[in-house]
Amino acid sequence: MSKFMLPRSVELKPLLASLILVTGSSISIAQSQVLTLSNTVKMAQENDLWLLSNQQSQDSLSSLSVASGSLPDPKVSLGFANLPSDTFDFNQEGMTQFKIGVSQMFPRGDSLNLKRKQLELMANEYPYQRQERKARVVVNVAKLWLDAYKAQESIALIERDRSLFEQLVDVAESSYATTMGKTSQQDIVRAQLELTQLDDRLTVLNQQRDIALQRLDEWRNNYFIAQASAADLMNISEHEIGIGNNLSSEALTLDRKLPDIKLLNAELYTSAKQTQPQKLYEYLVDHPSVMSVEQKIKATNSGIALAKQKYKPEWAVNASYGYRDASPMDEERADLFSVGLSFDVPLFTGNKQDKEVQSAVYKTEAMRTQKWLLLRQLMASFEATKAQLLRLDQRHKLYQTQLLPQMHEQAEASLTAYTNVTGDFSEVVRAR
Repeated sequence: MSKFMLPRSVELKPLLASLILVTGSSISIAQSQVLTLSNTVKMAQENDLWLLSNQQSQDSLSSLSVASGSLPDPKVSLGFANLPSDTFDFNQEGMTQFKIGVSQMFPRGDSLNLKRKQLELMANEYPYQRQERKARVVVNVAKLWLDAYKAQESIALIERDRSLFEQLVDVAESSYATTMGKTSQQDIVRAQLELTQLDDRLTVLNQQRDIALQRLDEWRNNYFIAQASAADLMNISEHEIGIGNNLSSEALTLDRKLPDIKLLNAELYTSAKQTQPQKLYEYLVDHPSVMSVEQKIKATNSGIALAKQKYKPEWAVNASYGYRDASPMDEERADLFSVGLSFDVPLFTGNKQDKEVQSAVYKTEAMRTQKWLLLRQLMASFEATKAQLLRLDQRHKLYQTQLLPQMHEQAEASLTAYTNVTGDFSEVVRAR
């Protein structure tokens, strides 16, 4: 039922028939271009280059962890030893030799294994970062989609009722021309002004819809996906854009059906009382952002064990073989073989090893403090969102049960009173 009563002389059937035909043809053309909230979110997550970058960073750390668990490369040395400075003859002196040596360094204690585990723990943080990112993408994309949806539906409502204002202008002009009603020239100007303001409102709403759709384009398009995911980056020009099957924002229409958004853990939102911190903690401790910080704590905690390895010596083994030529009298000389062991002795640990361990402990405690800070922020954010949701539910019920029916009755009563020459035109306009 409309807010306004139409004059009986207006023929609606031809208008409705033509409207149905036009609308039907438009829908058939645009079916492939309808953008629902679910497929928009899906496209955004599939085309999010941040997720790909994060996966590549994880792969980088995983590869580095394997490399860090390996022994350092052995060192090989070649040289001539004890050449006589007067003749530089290789066989003149018995001490002269061609020497080849090899040495291998062994890191302190279990530092190789600990360093590998630390990098693995750091790499395990990235999946939680991607989980959080996907959730944030859902929130951001849904907000943009709903902003565009609100503007689209507001435009549809205004365009649906615009004809009523046009007819209201006609009625006012007819009443003013016949001088039989109480319509004044001011009423006519007021009605025309309302039409102009409606046009301005439509312009603003179209602007809001276009902006929201353009911002959605960041998430919807698949530009540069090929470049970012290519195994051989040299085979793709950095000036080529993978456009794929993207549609321009002008060709898009949003699904007219309002999506049914389900609450996660809805039981936490039902009570107006503040949720018990312990109960809320049990839910939030598995939040991706908290799990990400937990992985950082594990990685920094392994850094403490790694720092303690510096109290242990670093070892090196070396071996060399020296070839000696025969003497000038053609007497054979025995070749020489040497083997040795070297290591450092961590004696002065007060200002070095002790402080490094202390630094690693402080770093771990700092990460634990960040975890508690994050949990406190999440708890406060949850309670604020819960309070907002409960109040919105109250407003929704108030609108459905009282406000909208009363506004409709007011509009009908104002128009009826004006039609019967007992009401004021300004009241009709305000009650629209």
